[in-house]
Amino acid sequence: MSRTISIEEVPLNRFHRLLSLRSSGGSFVDGYVLSIIGVTMPALSPALGLNSLWESLIAISALIGIFFGGFLGGYLTDRLGRRFIYFIGPTLFAVCSISQLWVESALTLFLLRLLIGIGVGIEYPVATAFLVEFLPKRYRGPRLAGLTICWFAGAAVAYITGEAILQSQHPEAWRIALASSTIIALLLFVIRLGTPESARWLLKKGRKQEAEAVIKRIFGPQFGLQNLPQEKSELKLSFIDLLRSGYGKRMFFVATFWTCSVIPVFAVYAFAPKVLDAMHLSGDWAAYGSIAITTLFVVGCIIATWLVNRMGRRSLLLNSLLWSALALLLLGWFPDAPSGLVLLMFGGYAVLVGGAQVLQLVYPNEIFPTEIRAGAVGFGTSMSRIGAMVGTYLVPMSLTSIGIGHTMFVAAGITFFALLVSWWLAPETNGLSLDDAASLNNSPQAAPSAGHASNAQPRPY
Repeated sequence: MSRTISIEEVPLNRFHRLLSLRSSGGSFVDGYVLSIIGVTMPALSPALGLNSLWESLIAISALIGIFFGGFLGGYLTDRLGRRFIYFIGPTLFAVCSISQLWVESALTLFLLRLLIGIGVGIEYPVATAFLVEFLPKRYRGPRLAGLTICWFAGAAVAYITGEAILQSQHPEAWRIALASSTIIALLLFVIRLGTPESARWLLKKGRKQEAEAVIKRIFGPQFGLQNLPQEKSELKLSFIDLLRSGYGKRMFFVATFWTCSVIPVFAVYAFAPKVLDAMHLSGDWAAYGSIAITTLFVVGCIIATWLVNRMGRRSLLLNSLLWSALALLLLGWFPDAPSGLVLLMFGGYAVLVGGAQVLQLVYPNEIFPTEIRAGAVGFGTSMSRIGAMVGTYLVPMSLTSIGIGHTMFVAAGITFFALLVSWWLAPETNGLSLDDAASLNNSPQAAPSAGHASNAQPRPY
């Protein structure tokens, strides 16, 4: 008697690759819009007559927007479906980005960037829910982890594009640089045209015929609902009921490790020159050191993406938090170390924290059921942006008040706290079907084997 082939066991096809491209846009835009404002601030500040308060407000406006957008996106994605919400972010990006060409006041710029941030916040839950609900299980972790690399790619493109536009010496160069994200938004909108609704979400809403049609369209006529693993719980529980049933601990785990791992990263990433200067690195050491540290963050994410299936989620997270915390601890103990050693420790932190960074989008998508998956990602996104704001705006104060050594001790303490919470609550989901990963009954200590790959070849989408 032949075994029914799960769609989580099929080979990667053209649709999966296209969906990965479609969903990576949100992370790319996030990195782009958060970085382009830093590039243009020296030019736009005198043009709009900004004081220090307005500079700070405009700098954090997108982060505030992401905070609210994460909650909103999670709620709407779970209630209204994935496909409709998939186009809200690109629409907000395009309209608000092009509007920056005509901005004449600090308040208007603040509001436009707030709306862009809301669009980014909406992106995370819908884009990642789409990916996790369609991808075969062996590709789920690496593809979700790869979204973090896209954030740094967006930031890098923003720096390059922004500097190139500003170097043109055009009197309105800063406006053009800010509006440049319009092109990305329009491209994102176009490539998402034709995306079907999630079959899992349709099935949860009782729309079985539509779910069946989506499965056949993507995987071929030989596939149907019998090939879609069913989630064990058929109870229609509310968001609060699900949290009380045991998912509340998982939500606490996601919010804690995500937020705590973001705070030191944003502090180091955003203030690398200032931090290095506090450690007495100046001139070429500081300039090239900042570039090297930024590059090593990307390297760390790439290595972690490669390891996410090989080490398993739990092991990768615990090791990443442990060794990155120790790197911060060493920086605190030896703030006056030779320049080369300081850069080595900073570089070590940038590489080692890659595991915690890439798992920020993997864990919340795997350990929650369809009913609250997007809501969990949205909640984690929102809380992490509080961490980003804390890490970005307390670092200068901390450097002045308690010094670089104690600042690194605080960062290490935050990372160690994330480690303790993760050791207590992090489950292992490697090799599990999406149903088993989201179940409260799966073992937190050991993962099953990845299973057998299917020999059935779905037709290309």
